[in-house]
Amino acid sequence: MEQLRFLTPENIEQIRIDFGTPTFVYDEDTLRTNAKSVLNFPNAFGLYPRYAMKSAPTGAILRIFNSEGLGIDASSEFEVERAVRAGYGTESISMSTQEFPENFRYWVQDGVHVNLCSLNQIHKFGIWGKGESIGLRFNPGMGSGGTNRTNVGGPSSSFGIWKEDLEEAKKLCEHYHLKVNRIHTHIGSGSDPEVWQKVAGMSLDIVRKFPTVKSLNLGGGYKVARMPGEQATDLQEIGTPVRKLFEDFEKETGRKLKLEIEPGTYLLAHACSLVTTVQDVTSTGPSGYRFLKLNAGMTEILRPSLYGAQHPIVIIPEDSQAKPKENIEQVVVGHCCESGDLLTPAPNEPESLAPRLLPKGEIGDSCIIEGVGAYCSSMSAKNYNSFPEAAEVLKKSDGSLSLIRKRQTFEQIIENEVAP
Repeated sequence: MEQLRFLTPENIEQIRIDFGTPTFVYDEDTLRTNAKSVLNFPNAFGLYPRYAMKSAPTGAILRIFNSEGLGIDASSEFEVERAVRAGYGTESISMSTQEFPENFRYWVQDGVHVNLCSLNQIHKFGIWGKGESIGLRFNPGMGSGGTNRTNVGGPSSSFGIWKEDLEEAKKLCEHYHLKVNRIHTHIGSGSDPEVWQKVAGMSLDIVRKFPTVKSLNLGGGYKVARMPGEQATDLQEIGTPVRKLFEDFEKETGRKLKLEIEPGTYLLAHACSLVTTVQDVTSTGPSGYRFLKLNAGMTEILRPSLYGAQHPIVIIPEDSQAKPKENIEQVVVGHCCESGDLLTPAPNEPESLAPRLLPKGEIGDSCIIEGVGAYCSSMSAKNYNSFPEAAEVLKKSDGSLSLIRKRQTFEQIIENEVAP
């Protein structure tokens, strides 16, 4: 039976009373422990881990990782702004973005590192930044991921400069007198050790083409095991052979490359639980399903609807003194008027129902969705059906619960609307 990861029944009762549901709850101890694990990633000549803040950009989380010594991987100018407001220095921020901002020059002048992700971005930067130091993100031609949507390398991905455009990218940089001091690659989530090692070798081949490069960023995407039977990435296992590749590269070229990595899921996934309430129950008969309807759904956690992602689910009876309920098969769904608002899809099949064996849920019970720290609060179907954005709470190291993001009000949902 699936268990609570860091919350207690007493925590859940307090959350329901003090903050209401749905509420995301982050665990400070888990965040700090994971940060320390990342800082111990094997490396030959120096390491700089950056937090992929798109996974969860709330200011309190950024401040914790800043205090632990992690830099920032930003995916837009708006994430850069959020990181700076949370206390990060611009020199600790790297931006790799699909939509290159018009005001990039101001961030560069302030110290933000930029990785250019297309030939057009090189051209756009070069017109302004002759003589500047830059990074280049390449698609090495190989990817890894649990689904096509989480695979960001290979010919089906638009991320980065395609490997066969390397010479053109090099010519553009020479034309604009740009100094390439960083190479960046990222293949997606999954991080099979053999695949990761192979892509690291391919990335070093790219570095060979740019003699001024001083650091190689191999991205993130380290898989966590949310469900029983899933295999988590072992950072030491994937990092040790890559360290050897860096050492061999130094013996061959005399160049001691610094390693950068950009984890998001690894740092956040198990550090957050979504506390919800069963607000309705319905059945479609003996040949159908028993449905638990939550007061949350794709407006808080889109991954199951998008990818068929699997998350542990724990039912806590409203009456804490009641005897344990029998386990029966149930389908857990969200509160949106949308057939795809499903919390228990078949693995990697978002359109297929996969009942879970759970304690028989009743109206008023708590339902805790575990493993929701990464790409849930930050990647939701926000305001669909005009539901407000959920609150966020931090369980601090002393056990206390502190609000870190207020629940959105109805007025905030509509405040930007203008009558014609």
